Amino acid sequence: MTVAPSEPDVEPEHRELEPRVGLTTGIRQSFTLAWRTVVQVRHNPWELGDFSIQPIMFVLMFTFMFGGAIAGDWQSYLTYMLPGMIVMNMLFVTLYVGQGLNTDLTKGVFDRLRSLPIARWSPLAGRILADQVKQAWSIVLVLAVGMILGFRLGNGVTGLLGAVALLLVFALAFSWVSVVVGLIAKDPERVQIYGMTVLFPVTFVSNVFVPVDTLPDWLQTVVDANPVSTIADAVRSLLLTNPDGAAIGQTLVAAAVIVAVFAPLSVLVFKRRL
Repeated sequence: MTVAPSEPDVEPEHRELEPRVGLTTGIRQSFTLAWRTVVQVRHNPWELGDFSIQPIMFVLMFTFMFGGAIAGDWQSYLTYMLPGMIVMNMLFVTLYVGQGLNTDLTKGVFDRLRSLPIARWSPLAGRILADQVKQAWSIVLVLAVGMILGFRLGNGVTGLLGAVALLLVFALAFSWVSVVVGLIAKDPERVQIYGMTVLFPVTFVSNVFVPVDTLPDWLQTVVDANPVSTIADAVRSLLLTNPDGAAIGQTLVAAAVIVAVFAPLSVLVFKRRL
């Protein structure tokens, strides 16, 4: 009986991985990682409480403790203060981007991500995209508390949607600053310390809580030059009066500058840290 000669083993064909991940693929990966971060809230609802309790306390405290002294009555002060409070809360919520990123780094999550064929910038962008959900929640929360107390919109739904869109755009840009802090800090606690050290004076030395014309002349110059004052003016104009085109334009330009500077810097620091 003749045995047919066996065919030589054929190596399975392996598809070569692309050396670089395309932009479209990187964007899709960013949304996947963003969803991962959002889903974590379902398993840890208290994470929402971290940035929900403080703004409610601030609204109640400033309205009833300082409203009469600053504006004559707390109802008038609520109308002036609430848009600025939303801006301040938006800036503080961005700190959670850096804090969560730092936690993933220190716990080794990014070491596992490095073994995957994903874009280097997608974990950073994913964190920032997930932050938009938290930002939207914080804006709705502060507005809801304000409206329960008597705050009323002056420009209706159109002004509200414009203000929310402007806040989310700036939050998206400013989150890159938080990413840099999260990459530089040694642990999550330092992210909070560094961020609060910068944000507290920047937000309080502004027109968020008091009108500029009530301040000393030298301090008025500082407050007028503070970008937080510009954002607060833009949000007030959208929620209460006629939209201030100059303030809105300056806010968008500031957001573009922040992204142009801190997004590439974040990727550079991220590569060096890994």
